[in-house]
Amino acid sequence: MATKAEKVGVVVSNKMQKSIVVAVEWQVRHELYGKTKRRTSTFMVHDEHGAAKPGDTVEIVETRPLSRRKRWALKRIVRQAAGV
Repeated sequence: MATKAEKVGVVVSNKMQKSIVVAVEWQVRHELYGKTKRRTSTFMVHDEHGAAKPGDTVEIVETRPLSRRKRWALKRIVRQAAGV
């Protein structure tokens, strides 16, 4: 059985019930010039207990389709955002 994909990102939004938006950043090199660029993708993530807050660093895992855009689930909160 294949292992499920895991990613680490930052919570951007938690305004939905049981859902959060996570931004995952990675670096890619330009084919010709070799300069590295930072790219960002956003993922809709299932958060059953509503534990994650904006700014938190979270680990997400691939899962079965839960809705039209949700294919990821919250695994754990790696680091909480600094309090105000």
